[in-house]
Amino acid sequence: MFLRAADLTFGYTRRGPSRTAIAPDLVVRDVSLAVPHAAIVGLLGPNGSGKTTLLKLLSGGLRPLSGTVHLDGQRVETMPRRLLARRVAVVAQETHTAFDYTVLEMVLMGRYAWLGAFEVEGRGDHEAARDALEATGTAHLANRLFPTLSGGEKQRVVIASALAQLDDRATTAPGYDGSKRALLILDEPTASLDLRYQLEVIALVSHLHARRGVTIVLSTHDLRVVRALCDSVVLLREGRVLAAGPTATTLSPALIAALYTVDEALVAPLLG
Repeated sequence: MFLRAADLTFGYTRRGPSRTAIAPDLVVRDVSLAVPHAAIVGLLGPNGSGKTTLLKLLSGGLRPLSGTVHLDGQRVETMPRRLLARRVAVVAQETHTAFDYTVLEMVLMGRYAWLGAFEVEGRGDHEAARDALEATGTAHLANRLFPTLSGGEKQRVVIASALAQLDDRATTAPGYDGSKRALLILDEPTASLDLRYQLEVIALVSHLHARRGVTIVLSTHDLRVVRALCDSVVLLREGRVLAAGPTATTLSPALIAALYTVDEALVAPLLG
């Protein structure tokens, strides 16, 4: 299995009245899941269900209190951070910049894992960035300032930066193994977008998956996104896996009603 998580548990540290650390509030509880190579797997659940925290655990951004994450058989927490960044790219819900970077500069930032200390981007890095812009339909925006873009355009550019990060053309980089495969993690990629841009991002992710065969794990609370993109889905409620399996069977009225604690009769029309 390409990506495997076993018995993951994680909580954020709480502070008592005297600022001393006390037992953490558990956000993810005994979560296990498996993601095949080149699959698209969705994490579906209400706000506060632990989706974002679970993605951070899967990407190595957080270390679990217990449990393990393996990528291609290697334990994620033991992988050097630079090598992990060449394998796993994360697109967060929101991207804020300290300066008015151009779109091209934003995408070139995705190449940091392939550069040595004090090394500047070379021809291969610029080619990777240009290819990523082309793949996401944002090449015409290369010289625009990132803050001036629409929400949908920004999301496409951030995905382009992630693609540039995973571009393995720098095969001479120290420690690179050409047999390695990439993982793209998307945290609610259509959140805060209007319908037009939601549909554009869904089409973009589908196109990139078909063209590049990258493995994708995405979180969402949008049933349409899961139905349109995902081979399988994990239903997450209060930090636990409520159910997991192929999208066609797991998106049942009964399970979705239990996931969101709503009447099953209200859910059925949404699932067709």
